[in-house]
Amino acid sequence: MNLKIGDESPGFCLKDQNGEEKCLKDYKGSWVLVYFYPKDDTPGCTKEACSFRDNLAELNRLKLTVLGISKDTVASHKKFAEKYDLNFPILADDEAKTYNIYKINGRTSFLIDSEGKIAKIYENVKPEKHVGEVLLDYEKIMM
Repeated sequence: MNLKIGDESPGFCLKDQNGEEKCLKDYKGSWVLVYFYPKDDTPGCTKEACSFRDNLAELNRLKLTVLGISKDTVASHKKFAEKYDLNFPILADDEAKTYNIYKINGRTSFLIDSEGKIAKIYENVKPEKHVGEVLLDYEKIMM
């Protein structure tokens, strides 16, 4: 089954770059952007992560939490986060369990509402434009 807008977002619990477990259910009552990216410290992924970093104050002001997920390890995430001063959780799915549940193929994001339902799906994301798209869509939805 492919996920679609209005579906309940599948739950997950993964470790972040600091080894702390983060579970989607912990964010119930808040809007969350879960973005899947291919690999730490590659050009597109770095652009996307730094764009989230640079816009995090605005995202937080709107009460929108960002969670990045890739198949890299916690250790890889730690190096990546430290190198680029990433100020949000990036989660290690090194066994690809969450990737498989969400059926990820390429760079994909899910905007999840405060009830845990998928409000928007972004496929074939362009790293340099993604934050702007998310902010625009989120503001439209919230109006």
